[in-house]
Amino acid sequence: MAKGKIDSKRVTRSSGNVFADLELPDAEERLTKMQLAFAINGIIKTKGLSQSAAAENLHVNQPKISALANYQLSGFSVERLLGFLNSLGRDVEIVIRKPRSKRAGKILVTAA
Repeated sequence: MAKGKIDSKRVTRSSGNVFADLELPDAEERLTKMQLAFAINGIIKTKGLSQSAAAENLHVNQPKISALANYQLSGFSVERLLGFLNSLGRDVEIVIRKPRSKRAGKILVTAA
C-alpha cells in the first residue's frame, strides 16, 4: 500500500459513542457521564482549584475528585455529576424533544 493511503477495508466508522463501538453495557450512560465529567474537570481547571479545594466545594473526599479527574466514573451517578455542576456555579438545563428521525432517543450533553 502506498504511503499515506488508508485501507478502507480496515477502517470502521465510529457511531459517535466509543462505548457503543466497544459494545460495552450501558454505553449511553457511560458517554453521558464522561461528557459531564469532562465539563466538571474543565470548570475545576478553569477555576484553578486543587483536588482538595474541589473536594471541599463538592462535599466529597479528595480520592473522589481524583477518580473524577481520571474518568473513573463507575462510582458516580448522572444525577450526582449534575449536582457537582450546580455546586460549581453552573446551571443545568434538560431539554426533552422528539427526535428528527425514527431512531431511538438519545442523551446529548453540550457544555456552554
